[in-house]
Amino acid sequence: QVQLQESGPGLVPPSQTLSLTCTVSGGSITTSMTYWSWIRQPPGKGLEWMRAITYSGYTFYSPSLKSRTSVSRDTAKNQFTLQLTSVTPEDTAVYYCARGAVGTDEFDYWGQGTQVTVSS
Repeated sequence: QVQLQESGPGLVPPSQTLSLTCTVSGGSITTSMTYWSWIRQPPGKGLEWMRAITYSGYTFYSPSLKSRTSVSRDTAKNQFTLQLTSVTPEDTAVYYCARGAVGTDEFDYWGQGTQVTVSS
């Protein structure tokens, strides 16, 4: 059973960089034909897909967040990390990591989510 767990700060001051890490157990982030995504849900709104990294290390992104997001991975620790720069209160959301299959937009495993609030 693949499990994902998000970790990071619950409160971030405006204009700072948010860094979130997803630790994966029960499976490898290098498993063929998988990709590993960051998705968020602001209060009262729907899910927003942000950025992802594939099993081979290729990254792809939402155009609306391209300039502010990056994703990296540590295969030795089986983790992948999102960075979101220049945060504003509009970035307040529950952030999820999830696994998808290359060629699809469906996710079969999700983390439980972590609340991030942008506030001074």
